[in-house]
Amino acid sequence: MEQSNSVTLVRNDAEKKVEVLVDGKLFTAYLYPETIAKPVLYPIKSSQGNDLTRGFPLAPRPGERVDHPHHIGIWFNYGDVNGLDFWNNSDAIPEDKKSGYGTIIHTEILSTRESREGAELEVAADWVGPDGRILLKETTRFIFSSSGEKNVIDRITTLKAHGQAVSFTDNKEGMLGIRVARELEHPSDKPEIFTDASGIATAVPTLNNDGVTGMYRSSEGIEGDDVWGTRGKWVNLTGEINGEKVSLAILDHPKNPGYPTYWHARGYGLFAANTLGQKAMSGGKEELNFKLADGESVTFRYRIVVNSGSALTDEVLNQESENFEKK
Repeated sequence: MEQSNSVTLVRNDAEKKVEVLVDGKLFTAYLYPETIAKPVLYPIKSSQGNDLTRGFPLAPRPGERVDHPHHIGIWFNYGDVNGLDFWNNSDAIPEDKKSGYGTIIHTEILSTRESREGAELEVAADWVGPDGRILLKETTRFIFSSSGEKNVIDRITTLKAHGQAVSFTDNKEGMLGIRVARELEHPSDKPEIFTDASGIATAVPTLNNDGVTGMYRSSEGIEGDDVWGTRGKWVNLTGEINGEKVSLAILDHPKNPGYPTYWHARGYGLFAANTLGQKAMSGGKEELNFKLADGESVTFRYRIVVNSGSALTDEVLNQESENFEKK
């Protein structure tokens, strides 16, 4: 078994972030400024220091896409919570449209812990409507671990309905999302337009495909753009950045509602596991309108695996999935 690497947390309240260092080098950071409508993990870096997440809109890089400004790093939210859109909210939404959107507001760092096995960060947040009313109280535990060239993030999020019943109306915009670097997109040969659940269209143009090497593969052996709208225990995105082979995988957990999740994975760089959205993904064959009574809670568990130097095999990810299922 490979020896664990040192994982440390550096808390910076003034800059509203907690950095996660692996052997003293930045792996990711938990960011919670008021300007981006929800807390995020950003950036995600490989062991060789390459960025696996898109820079825009926080730190734009030449040659990358500038669509969907709400796609930042790794995040967790949903497109229809009591009729409010938490997924698409950003500072790009005009004031006269803000009434239709919700915001996730970080409220507290509950605990930090470091050990030989890794580091843990526990935080609290409120899911808030435009009128200031709290719909959901969130507590999230991030567990960071590292061994060899592999870094792992477990995200365990509990949502509790606060003051009223809460409905997660079946919606294709959800739930755990990553917006990846240009190099991990699929090469595109035509411009496309993607429409969100509110009917707002976003154009995604064709760009230069030099160095664009991404490929999705699901636990069911489905590859490329065909992964979108299919179920699977995990999806692995492989590619190469600056000569470094990388894998970025998301694993679902059997205790999540809607397991195995549908995948909202797009070739232009949105990589998301949508545990609660089934209608759009299944072409109307299935529907899951998840509800919480006032005071009731639900927990979502996901594992994100970042591997440097080689692409993770199906066998390794199946084993990773088995290990995660025991937690």
